[in-house]
Amino acid sequence: MTHLFCFGLGYCAQHIATRLTARGWRVSGTSTCAERIAELKRAGFCAALFEGTQSGSGVDELLSQSTHVLLSIPPGSDGDPAYVHHGKTIAHSNRIVWIGYLSTVGVYGDAAGGWVSEEDEANPASDRGKRRLAAERAWQALGVASGKRVDVFRLPGIYGPGRSAIEEVKAGTARRLVKPGQVFNRIHVEDIAGAVVAAIDKGAPGRVYNVTDDEPGPPQDVVAYAAALLGRAPPPEIDFATADLSPMARSFYSESKRVSNARLKQELLPRLVYPTYREGLDAIAAGAKK
Repeated sequence: MTHLFCFGLGYCAQHIATRLTARGWRVSGTSTCAERIAELKRAGFCAALFEGTQSGSGVDELLSQSTHVLLSIPPGSDGDPAYVHHGKTIAHSNRIVWIGYLSTVGVYGDAAGGWVSEEDEANPASDRGKRRLAAERAWQALGVASGKRVDVFRLPGIYGPGRSAIEEVKAGTARRLVKPGQVFNRIHVEDIAGAVVAAIDKGAPGRVYNVTDDEPGPPQDVVAYAAALLGRAPPPEIDFATADLSPMARSFYSESKRVSNARLKQELLPRLVYPTYREGLDAIAAGAKK
């Protein structure tokens, strides 16, 4: 039986799991929280606790039964915890044939609003981006050394049901930060799932894919659109320069780029289900009314 093991069986990984279990796949994975482990088991998944500081109890046993591995946890200052503690097990497995790594478009660094593609050299400026690039390269090297296919999926801001500007506007937490020239890509969680499953199906040598939408744009426009869908006045614009932001939040605005998804559409998904935030938010708003 084909078996996907997910380091981090969370929001994105569960959408991927739903597609694969419908095909008869077995899916298992990890969480850092014991309560979450119990929830995953109640949902029908095999789950193991993995906090990232040492080998997870039961992880190697599940990996020994797996054919595919998805990495959906962030690296730390010492590297990717899954690689550090379980990389050798994965490399030596005779069953595992595919490794997927969910990375970030942050590895490109700042392009001053210009376009970037997979052909551009990664040039991260932030520690977060540098760690992600190091993790990408570690898994790619493991794949070369062990003969396993490795696909890297570089993701922008992720949204979907329960995690979007719709919920933020409803909760009164949405903010329309305005920084002239700032643009971001984003991607609906269902399109992430579609891309990962298509890559598994493709069976070609490992590739790097930008899994992004068709229309990078100013973040304040997304909030305004969500408010309009809900029939509410948008929150007031806030000047980024004077906004009260955490260092983490401010760091996201230090980079502006338009990320091309041409390779994704040519090789995996000719058309996204939600090509822009409008279609995605339309669907979320419609679902919330049911």
